[in-house]
Amino acid sequence: MEQLQPVVYIVDDDLAVCSALQRLIRSVGLEAETFTSARDFLEAKHIDRPGCMVLDVRLPDLSGLNLQEKLADANIDLPIIFITGFGDIPMTVRAMKAGALEFLTKPINEQQLLDAMQQGIEKHRRQLTRRGQMTDLQARYRSLTNRERQILPLVADGYLNKQIAAELGTSEKTIKIHRGQVMVKMKAGSVADLVRMATMLGLPSSRTQRLSAYSPDPASKRAEQSPDF
Repeated sequence: MEQLQPVVYIVDDDLAVCSALQRLIRSVGLEAETFTSARDFLEAKHIDRPGCMVLDVRLPDLSGLNLQEKLADANIDLPIIFITGFGDIPMTVRAMKAGALEFLTKPINEQQLLDAMQQGIEKHRRQLTRRGQMTDLQARYRSLTNRERQILPLVADGYLNKQIAAELGTSEKTIKIHRGQVMVKMKAGSVADLVRMATMLGLPSSRTQRLSAYSPDPASKRAEQSPDF
């Protein structure tokens, strides 16, 4: 992500505004792409790189707020800076509650806009980095065998090889081999690394798994406690 040139997407039906914003953005060394409607933006092909969007609220087809909703529905987490000449409080509140980075009214303060764009680009850069890390981590986890997936949470919970062997009904020597494979495949340099990875993957604790397996259904438990009449 560090090698990709950041981009600012401008979506505004006023060509003069698009041109002015494009010149401003390019003057600080950023790339800018302009669109005169929400549908033009949705139909264009976009490279997954750090960026943000400068979005007019009032557009000829979908409104800026509707485009914000569509991007959220598609899990596109591009930071959005709204601009408008006709803003009101309910509109601003709706946009900010839906995750907008900033809501600016025309005429735009250039420095305020540039500051917001830099903030949005850095935020998106971090999001893309985390997404790449998670994709890589999930691929490593998928490379584990079923037995190795059983062992991983036990190791992360601090169990010794002999304890894991007793838990899974196999030999300590076998567990040692599987444990080594887990560490290699997950690229974990220590148990602490493995704990962090298990947390990132959202893997339940081995203790939690066992408790849920043996806990009675709450309805059944209540039925057992209810007196017969």
